[in-house]
Amino acid sequence: MTRYILGLTGGIGMGKSTTAQMFAAEGVPVWDADSTVHRLYSAGGAAVAPLSQAFPEALVDGAIDRGRLKACIAADPAALKRIESIVHPLVGQDRVDFLARTDADIVLLDIPLLFEGTSASLCDGVAVVSVPADVQRARVLARGTMTAADLDRILANQMPDAEKRARATWVIDTSTLDGARAKVRAILSQIRETLSHA
Repeated sequence: MTRYILGLTGGIGMGKSTTAQMFAAEGVPVWDADSTVHRLYSAGGAAVAPLSQAFPEALVDGAIDRGRLKACIAADPAALKRIESIVHPLVGQDRVDFLARTDADIVLLDIPLLFEGTSASLCDGVAVVSVPADVQRARVLARGTMTAADLDRILANQMPDAEKRARATWVIDTSTLDGARAKVRAILSQIRETLSHA
């Protein structure tokens, strides 16, 4: 069976999670990198033992506290590489397991840093969610979970939106839910058309 692996990515506040839910609502199995990391860090998760050995101060009630891990990285920039060397293989294995147990002809990999890492090579096509920068900023700051300075720091570490759009197979404008949903359906219809000729 021919399968189409679609990558979904986009910067903070661009509407990626909402768009992933739209694909799921159309019957597409979704693998979510962020929720995988949350599961690995939770009590009983595969990352808890190795991370707590490397960073004992990050262990709280049998789970890894992301805030404490961030403090470790702030205190020692080299900590990030150690964390990634532990977590990335576990995340990769989880993705492999997901693909192995999912027999749908279209699957979605929801990966925030898709282009920044190596995961784009796994995808047959990539959809990038995007809105104008002022909308993005307003959305993120409206959550009340971070300051403008926090947002600027995150954006500095993410590939610029224009570059993501240039590398995308499809761009989904999430300014309106109806517009985004229509684009999701159009993308799926294009992929199904491609698969029917494969």
